[in-house]
Amino acid sequence: MDPQNVKSILVLILDYGSQYTHLITRRIRSLSVFSLCISGTSSLKSIVDLKPRVIILSGGPHSVHSPGSPSFPDGFVEYVESNGVFVLGICYGLQLIVQRLGGVVRVGEKQEYGRMEIEVVRACGLFGSKEVGHKQTVWMSHGDEAAELPEGFEVVARSQQGSVAAVENRERRFYGLQYHPEVTHSPEGMETLRHFLFDVCGVDAGWNMEDVLNEEIKLINGMVAPDDHVICALSGGVDSTVAATLVHKAIGDRLHCVFVDNGLLRYKERERVMETFERDLHLPVTCVDATDQFLSKLKGVVDPEMKRKIIGKEFIAIFDAFGQDLECKQGKKPVYLVQGTLYPDVIESCPPPGSGRTHSHTIKSHHNVGGLPKDMKLKLIEPLKLLFKDEVRELGRILNVPQPFLKRHPFPGPGLAVRVLGDVTQGNALDILRQVDEIFVQSIKDAGIYDSIWQAFAVFLPIRSVGVQGDQRTHSHVVALRAVTSQDGMTADWYNFEHKFLDDVARKICNSVRGVNRVVQDITSKPPSTIEWE
Repeated sequence: MDPQNVKSILVLILDYGSQYTHLITRRIRSLSVFSLCISGTSSLKSIVDLKPRVIILSGGPHSVHSPGSPSFPDGFVEYVESNGVFVLGICYGLQLIVQRLGGVVRVGEKQEYGRMEIEVVRACGLFGSKEVGHKQTVWMSHGDEAAELPEGFEVVARSQQGSVAAVENRERRFYGLQYHPEVTHSPEGMETLRHFLFDVCGVDAGWNMEDVLNEEIKLINGMVAPDDHVICALSGGVDSTVAATLVHKAIGDRLHCVFVDNGLLRYKERERVMETFERDLHLPVTCVDATDQFLSKLKGVVDPEMKRKIIGKEFIAIFDAFGQDLECKQGKKPVYLVQGTLYPDVIESCPPPGSGRTHSHTIKSHHNVGGLPKDMKLKLIEPLKLLFKDEVRELGRILNVPQPFLKRHPFPGPGLAVRVLGDVTQGNALDILRQVDEIFVQSIKDAGIYDSIWQAFAVFLPIRSVGVQGDQRTHSHVVALRAVTSQDGMTADWYNFEHKFLDDVARKICNSVRGVNRVVQDITSKPPSTIEWE
């Protein structure tokens, strides 16, 4: 999807490192308005080329007083004012506006974190029909505060401590909120965003998945020549399945899907996935058994980032070899590789603005973003890379992808390599993990709660514990169970199972899986943890 060709007004978000930035993107898209998030330190040309109607400056962990703190580029103010672009600063974004336009930001006498009550002190555009004196609860997270506003700006709301909570300059189209309207802890936040976009900025709600589908098909047909052939990496998950179905709709049988058994799949995953592809999707799929190839390269590797890099490289080697075989059969070498990369993959593989870090210092490289070799021969087609998971599922529904596929929990590209901590080839770790994971997930399905959970899986831990089984001392393996709820995988809460369910599952695992004598549950949210352990 090319953001410059989207048939909708664009709300562009400049990201300054807030943990909530992606929520702004999602909240705006939920209003049927297309939004896109780019680095807050992007060049002016990058911003201008996207032709946004509205720009939102996100929050962030920085202080405008700190050396090297991120900011919008020189010429930004002149650009937005000369082109009638509306600007909304949130938290750190408000402070940037105040400082860069001639006001004063200082360290607050009283910091404001968490829930806080604010009061409208001036009838204004930001709060619409809310009268002076109206109070609402919001989510604050700041230590600095706006002490003196730039010329022409007005305070329109204050916190219960008297600090500036909202400002605006309607003539110059600059607005600011010192709190986070995008989080659920600000109950009236969505109403404020809706009013700002539709009533203040005059944005139309014209973005939908049908337009995305038509635009993507047009884009693919424009990219792929009439005699070009394309390879698609199918994993059996929602993302690659929807991507394959979409590209197949665009170019037909010139799409050649390949499903790679890398030895890192779940219990009977290969048999189940291939059956579904053939029976329900009618996609041309070739299965390649590359178990030995992958596991031999992973032997002795314990660093999770290295695992991802190795797996990404081996995938590409297989696709290149598959392309050479196709060339012999078709007389023309495939040019493109289709991947089901999603927007969260792209966001998480980029370092936060102002961190001074590059891609080599990211938390983790997604196998289809940071894990690909630079010298790969195939060009990428990533039709979903600006979409969130729920949007991909909606696209899949339009494409008539079967519901069981669309409801599948996410599975990481590196597979069980990031769920066996340490060396995946050590002992029978993979076999143990497959059995434990199957029991856990099947129990969730039997309990009727599978669709209430974003992702559930087991993790093989590189430790042993003492136990008693059959009146004998054992020194066996420990496994962890992880289940989370989420909307997009960017943030997540651990799922609160009933105690009886956990008791039943733990007993079944210890009684059925030889070599396991202890089961623990991961009850950490994201942040501070990631969903996967590696």
